[in-house]
Amino acid sequence: MVQNTGAADPSVVEQRVEEVWRDVLGMPEGGQHLTFFELHGQSISAVRIVGRLEDELGVTVDFGLLFEDPDLATFTKAVVALTS
Repeated sequence: MVQNTGAADPSVVEQRVEEVWRDVLGMPEGGQHLTFFELHGQSISAVRIVGRLEDELGVTVDFGLLFEDPDLATFTKAVVALTS
């Protein structure tokens, strides 16, 4: 579940989501196709991602979304959808 707390420029949201994903999960260059679990995501990683997105974008993302094992594009699309 994603909760919208305000509109934001989609390109800014996409950039921030990728930065958070890359930082928390240590995504290598060219690793955009790797999923949350392929990047060794765990519950603490989910907490860090969700917390940072809330702090930086004011967006509330349900932890369960990450446990559906999305890749970066899928996760970003979901986050952008809640900010529009």
